[in-house]
Amino acid sequence: MTHPFNLTGKVALVTGGAQGLGRMIVEGLLSAGATVVFTSRKTDVCEAAAAEMADLGHCIPLAADLSSPEAAVDLAARVREVAGDKLHILVNNAGKTWGAPVEGFPDKGWPGVMMVNVQAPFTLLRELLPELAAAGTPDDPSRVINIGSVAGKSTQGLSAYSYSASKAAIHMLSRDLAGDLADRNITVNAVLPGYFPTNMTAHMRDEEAVDPALLAKIPLRRMGRADEIAGIIVFLSSRAGGYITGAEIPVDGGIVGCS
Repeated sequence: MTHPFNLTGKVALVTGGAQGLGRMIVEGLLSAGATVVFTSRKTDVCEAAAAEMADLGHCIPLAADLSSPEAAVDLAARVREVAGDKLHILVNNAGKTWGAPVEGFPDKGWPGVMMVNVQAPFTLLRELLPELAAAGTPDDPSRVINIGSVAGKSTQGLSAYSYSASKAAIHMLSRDLAGDLADRNITVNAVLPGYFPTNMTAHMRDEEAVDPALLAKIPLRRMGRADEIAGIIVFLSSRAGGYITGAEIPVDGGIVGCS
């Protein structure tokens, strides 16, 4: 029997994979043996990340700004060119946020956030459905993992109204798709990260010191580590996670489960 978390021979796509949570996820998949295609908005950032991760495994950088449906369709076509006719794992991680007090929250703070966080994941899945279906079997389905957020599950006081709404939407979209795609040997799950040391939480940290008010909201009293977000993605992508679909899995130090 092979190791239950071995991803050798699998091909994955991770959007927004050059930095932050996406980088942690790409490194985890590479370390488990997968070939990983990953995206970033900027070509130089994407290529630099690929060079830095080359020792971990075979990774393929593709610059993509998923701020329109057309961009998602174009990315799917380029993924086919580099990855072939089978895609085993799709991780929709690329995200966008906007924060402002409710009195001044602008209308322009909605369309771009909803596009990147909800519509682009759907469009990308739709366009790559033939490749996902071709790769899945009843015993080893293809995996779609949508990165949600605790902000879409419980109020966090972030004044990021479009962001939290978009994450709640991607959680529900994941459940809808899980039911619709089960008979095509594709599982769909949502992972709900809490607070990790990324650019999105930089304003809550000073180097390694974390805002005590933030830590007070986390039952385990610390931010998450790279191996903890990578680990859940590898698990869901592996043979060990093949019987899970339609789930919303918090990785948050207890914020959702203990509230």
